[in-house]
Order: sequence, then C-alpha cells, then structure tokens
Amino acid sequence: MASLQDQKRRWQPTTRQLTLLGAFITPFILMTAYFIYRQMAPFGSSSLLTVDLGQQYIDFFAYLRRTILHDPSSLFYSFSNGLGGEMFGTWSYYLLSPLNWILLLCPGASLTVGVFFLTVLKYGLAGLTFAWLITKTTSQTGLRAVTLATAYALMGWSIANQLNVMWLDAAYLLPLIFYGLFLLMHAAKWRLYVTWLTIMLIVNYYMAYMICLFLILAFIWLAVDRWTNWRALLRQGSQFALSSVASGLLAAFVLLPTWWSLSQSKAQYTVTSFKWKFEFFPPKMIGKFFMGAFNFDQMPDGTANLFIGAIALLGAMFFFADHRIQLRSRIAAGLVTVFLALSLCVQPLDLLWHAGQFPVWYPYRFSFVVAFWLIWLAAQTLTDDFEPGWLAIAVITLIITIGSGYIALNIKHFKYLQMNQVLLGLFFVILALGLITLPVKQHWIYPLTFFVIGATEISANAFMSLNNISYVSQSEYGNYTHELQRLVDHVQQKDTSAYRIGKTFLRTKGDAFQTGFNGGGVFSSVLPKAVPTFFGNTGNPDGDGFVEYSNGTLVTDSLLNMKYYFQQKQLAGALSGSSMLPASSNKADLADYQSIGQDHWATTYKNPYALPMGYAASRDILTLKNKTADPSQYQTNWLAALTGHSADRRLYTAQNFDQVTFQNIGQQSKITGAVLQKKNLLKPAKMTLTFTPTTNDAYYLTFGSTVNSDNANFVLNGQALNQYKTYRNTIMVSVADHAKGKKQTLTIQLKKGSLWLDNFTLYQLNTPKFRSAVTDLKAHPWHLTKHNNRYFSGSISTANAGQVLNTSIPYSQGWHATVNGHPAKTYKTVGMFTALKLPKGKSQVTLSYWPPLLNLGLAISTGTLIVLTGGWWFFHRRH
Repeated sequence: MASLQDQKRRWQPTTRQLTLLGAFITPFILMTAYFIYRQMAPFGSSSLLTVDLGQQYIDFFAYLRRTILHDPSSLFYSFSNGLGGEMFGTWSYYLLSPLNWILLLCPGASLTVGVFFLTVLKYGLAGLTFAWLITKTTSQTGLRAVTLATAYALMGWSIANQLNVMWLDAAYLLPLIFYGLFLLMHAAKWRLYVTWLTIMLIVNYYMAYMICLFLILAFIWLAVDRWTNWRALLRQGSQFALSSVASGLLAAFVLLPTWWSLSQSKAQYTVTSFKWKFEFFPPKMIGKFFMGAFNFDQMPDGTANLFIGAIALLGAMFFFADHRIQLRSRIAAGLVTVFLALSLCVQPLDLLWHAGQFPVWYPYRFSFVVAFWLIWLAAQTLTDDFEPGWLAIAVITLIITIGSGYIALNIKHFKYLQMNQVLLGLFFVILALGLITLPVKQHWIYPLTFFVIGATEISANAFMSLNNISYVSQSEYGNYTHELQRLVDHVQQKDTSAYRIGKTFLRTKGDAFQTGFNGGGVFSSVLPKAVPTFFGNTGNPDGDGFVEYSNGTLVTDSLLNMKYYFQQKQLAGALSGSSMLPASSNKADLADYQSIGQDHWATTYKNPYALPMGYAASRDILTLKNKTADPSQYQTNWLAALTGHSADRRLYTAQNFDQVTFQNIGQQSKITGAVLQKKNLLKPAKMTLTFTPTTNDAYYLTFGSTVNSDNANFVLNGQALNQYKTYRNTIMVSVADHAKGKKQTLTIQLKKGSLWLDNFTLYQLNTPKFRSAVTDLKAHPWHLTKHNNRYFSGSISTANAGQVLNTSIPYSQGWHATVNGHPAKTYKTVGMFTALKLPKGKSQVTLSYWPPLLNLGLAISTGTLIVLTGGWWFFHRRH
C-alpha cells in the first residue's frame, strides 16, 4: 500500500498541468470580469446580443433547443425557415459545435445566459489548446506560456468576432490540428491530425476551409524546418495528403449534404472575375496592431483584426533574427508571412481565403490564422536562452518607429484610433522590448513581469475594443420573446393543423425560429437564391441573405396559408408611442380578417381566406412563366394559373389620387415615376396625396426601391406609415380596407433634395372576385391525416384528370412523393413551390423529406472509418 506521502505526491499537479490550467483560467476570468462590468446577463440588465448574434444566431440557438428537446422532425427541414427550407446547411454553418449543448440548459429568455457561458468557455479553451501546443513543441512553460496563450485566446480577431460565436470553435481547434500536423511530420503519427481536422470539418466547414489553406502553408514550413532529403519529403507529403483526404472522407456525412445546400445558396454568389490589385494601401494594416483598434464601423468594411500584443509581435519579429533557428526555416517562415500579409490586402488572395466570395460584413475572417502564426513564431523565440543581438534590436526598433510614426502622422485617417492609443501602445512596446532584451531571464520575477505586461495589454485591448460596441438589453430581448411565445402558444394549443402565422411587428427576421411557428421571414447565410427572388417578385422585402414577409396582401396571405396574424396594439395615454413589439408593416387589410383574441400588447386575427397547405388546382400552374416585375400582376398571374380562369389576372386596378398638393416642390402632372425636387434646399418639402375609397375593397400602394425611409418620411392619416426599411424590389403596402367613403391622406416628407417616385402607384383589389377564386380553390383540399416538418400524408379528391396537387411547400430535391403508394414526380411552380400531377378521383398522397446526398455521405464516412480502424488494428496486430 502506498504511503500517505506518496499519495500526496501523486496528486500534486505538475508545472505543465498548472500551465494549462492557468492558460484556460486567465482568458476565462478576464472576459468574465469584463462582461460582469458591462452587466451582461446573468450579472445585470444587458446581454451579449449585438449585430448578427442578436439578429440571427440567437434565433438559431432557440431552434436548436426546440429541435433536440421537443421537435426532432425539424432537424432536416423546418417551416420556421422562411416559408420552409432545408436545415442541413444551417446546422453545419451555425450549430454543430459540441459546446452548444450548454444552451439546452437555458430555456426562454435565459438563452442569453447560455450564450454568455458559451463565449467565455470558448475563450478559455483557445488559451488551453494553444498552451497545450507550445508546451508540447517548445520549451515554453509557466507564466510565459500562459501569457502567449492568453495573447492567442484574446487576439484582436477573437474580440472583434466574439459575436460570431460559431467561428470561435476554430480558435481552440486550430492549435490541436496544428499539433496533429506536427506529429505527422515529425513522427509519422496520423491519428491525432485526422481526428481533430475531421472534428473541425464537422463543426464548421467554413472556418475549416480556411484552416485547410493554412495547413498547406504550415506543411511547407515544417517540411523545410525538418528537411532531410527528397525521399523523406515525398513520404511526408503523401502522408499529409492522404491524412487530409481521410479527414474529408470521414466528414463526408456533413460535407456532402452541406455542399448540396450551398449549391442552392452561397455558391450562386461566387465571384468569377477579379482584378490583381491592392484593396487598400497596405501600411494601413499597421493600425490594427495597436490596442483598441476596433469599432462598429470596422464590422462592415474594415481592415483585418491583427492585435496580438507587443510581446507576441516583437517575439515574431525577433524570430527572423534568431540565429538559433536554421536560416532555411527563417526564410521559409518569411515567405509564409509575406503570403499571409499579401492575403490581407490583395483582392484575389482575399477571395481565395473566403472561397471566392467577398464577405458581407466581417472582412478578412481568416486573420485568426495570421495571429496564430505570429504567436507561434514568438513561442519559438522567446525562451530562457534567447539573447537578441544589437543589430536585430536596432532594426526592429527602427521598424517599430517608422510604423508608429506613419500611424501618428496620419491619425486622422484611422477613425478607430486616437493618439492616446498610439502612445499607450508604444509604452507597452518599450516595456516588452526592454523585457525581451534582458540578458538574465531565470529569476522568478522575469516570468511574472512577462505575464503582467502581456495580460495587462491584452485585457486593455479587449476592454477598449468592446466598449465601442452597444448591446441589446436583457429586457428588450426577454420581454419581446415572452410575449410572442405567449401569442404563438395560444394559437398552437387550439389549432394543430398545418398553417403559417404572419405578424406586423418583429425583433428579428428569425422570430419564427425563436418561438417555434411556421412563419415567413429568415436571415441566413445559406438561404437558397430562389427564396429572395420569390419574395421580391411578390412585393416583399428581400436580400441575398434574408427575406421578411412584412408586405403580404389578401392574395399572398391566402396562397401562402397565412391562417393567423398578430398585430401590435396602439397604446394610449402615458404609454402612447411605446410598445415591446416594434412595428414592421402597415396592414389595413386585417379589417377583412376575424379578431379571435387579444391581450395588453397585441391582437390575434384569423384569415378566412387562407388556403390549406395543399389543394387541387389547374395544371396551368405547371407551365406558368411569370416574368413580370409588377408584384400586383405577379400575384394575379399566379392566382389565375391556379384557378385556370384568365379573368383572375385582372384583380388589381390602378387608381388615381383625388388630390395632390406640393409644398416647396415643383408641380408634377404624373406621380408614378416622377422626380420630386426641392425648390429651396434649406426649407422642408412635402407632397400630400388624398383618395376616398368608393368600395370596401382593399387598397395597396407600390413603393419602388427608392421610395424608402432613407429618402422620405411617410405619414398616413396622421400616423407614421410603418414599413420594414430594407428592400431592393418594388413592395406592396396595405393602406386601406373597409374604408368606403373615408378620406385617406398620405404625406411624403422629403429628407433629401430630391426623391424618385419609382413604381409609386395606388391599386384597388377586387375583393369579391378574389373571394370567389379562393372559394374555388378551397373546394378540393388536401386532407392531412399526419404532418410534421418533414412529412405530410393525406387524401385529396379531384374532379378531373387535368388537376394537380398544388402546395405552398417550397420545392426541393429532398422532397419525395408517393401517390396511392407509387413514387411520383414533383414539379416546381412559380420557381418556388412543390406540385404533383394527380389522377381523377380520390388519391392518397405523401411527401417526405430527406437531405440530398446524406445517404452517400454516411456510406463514405462509415466506409472510411471501417478502413482506417481496420488498417490500424491490422498494423498493430501484425507488430
């Protein structure tokens, strides 16, 4: 039996274990302290939600919880995804991090607390894995290793992109992958490399792509650094290539379905032509090495975030003058560094790192590999026995002086920098330079000073940078989410059929994901191109990565199965003008719907014209070529093709205004397409239009892309006309319904010197004729007996053989149909939805969804795993 003393010795942590613990705890505590200071939930009234984290990712996190805990059917397909869409691309881009399981512990509004712990944990893991790497591959240990690991964990890229929380997985996995490559090159051990690279490919293919490019550069440097002969290089290259391919094959079950998803979305925006040019004056990058070199304006269009702290930066520079390292290694490292530097400013190289697409916001997303590379070089150099020569010190001092001088002399061109930041940065450079060049480094004071200087500067950068960013309050997120969830639950408890819900307010375009209903909006980087095209055609806001169903009409509400609607209330008294439900649209045509419930904040309506998810329709829909740019005509062409009645193409009629008056604007004889010019640029200018409906029909205005809130204010009957701000195609705005004999007044107040009234037209909908068309389509519904997000089954009767089952289920190759038990071909209608040809009489129809290429990917991944496992077992059994 071991003595008590032996047991104590066994449990005593080693220096390396303490180093790893310190590398995790230091960034974890520093960022937790900052977030507590900023009163982030659960420690205050604010939250980490900002920009895309608050407008996009938080909704996907809510979807993740609901899918795993409550609705597995939405794993591969969800009707919260716009009007409905596949989810594999969403999972692989946003949600496959194993750390996301933390979010399962945080229901409802407490999801922000989960985001808090998810973020600080990823910071800590980045420090831990980098410390693991350098303690395994260099002589770094103790506080110096902790300092370099903290510099890596809290590098400028991480601070600037912490809101892109799914990218932070790359920061803690890169050191593990690099270490695997190191073992592959030095000891021909492939398992660690294949394991971690496979995990990275699964967790986030996008960042994995950038890491794979960097690994090619890292391989080149490691091959040169450990050069022996050409035969050895060939062996190393073969092992590197085969191991990398093996990782790709192991991850095929994710990569192949994701590739298919991207082929419908992001891949269609790939840039095919470019110019060899600098995107900006390269020395401008120097500004990003100073602390606090980040603000909101840098998010959409800035230079790369390169801050790593003075110690790491100087260590990387001294690497090239370190005579302990072979010259060939320093030359190879120099070439890699130059290539990385050029990638940060030369357009084709920038495109290469971003897979051929210019980033929409968050430029130079790959700069984390640049920071990793520089800190890795510093770790090779800043050891106990490092003694820089005076020439190296002089040259590096000169470079620092010239770079700092350039920034100081041009400080007005660096909006994210102030002179005190430059001076403070130089102060830390002087401290670091003095420390690094000390001849004696063995005393305990040296590593402590090393840590204090490094951690202080790194912390200051994080605090200064993040202080430039504002965040969503916890109450703003929580109160809205709670109220919308209450409204949704109330409807879903009473109606379990298949339908969609519309609303006239929004916090984000992903509200349907957040609260679990079938909606009409989404903001996603993997949105199929066909979806925004359809939304733009029907008069709703759209963009390359988002759609928002804020401008539905009676026609589109019916055809898209918008069975229920939520509308925010106009509060009176002391609360007048305030609401926890921010208005996003004006919807006068709710007067045609039935009010079925209300609370203090909102009213719920039921749409009597909503068509079912599927119904019998004319085969004309299969041959419709709807190419008009007029959304009113597009809608009626669509409806007429479904009914088979050409008269339904003329449901909308253009109307004249009764009176138009101008104030400080030149007189116009024609309104549509007119250009309004201010007579006196210094005085207010407005145009007032009036009309009085002669029927109780619905009336709509069309606004071209220039008729928006950036150019003018719109006031309808004394109230601000609510409208979602961002749209690039003509939209339709509901302005009157059941208003016969009531004068309607619209005032347009110019914000600028001129306004082009692009596609500005008043339309009247023939509501009785519309009702008749809807009644015809409702005659033969698809009676669903079972349905969920990926499966529909039911019966339908047709009056003749010339009809089809028309659905509002978005078309995808993943949908597989059967009619009366036999496989059936699916057809795409209006470039968006799914239809099937039907025989005369009663038919049993099923639609089921399975991701394209998933089975092939599973087969490849399983086969590769069996081969690798079997080969490894056979090799070891043989030896």
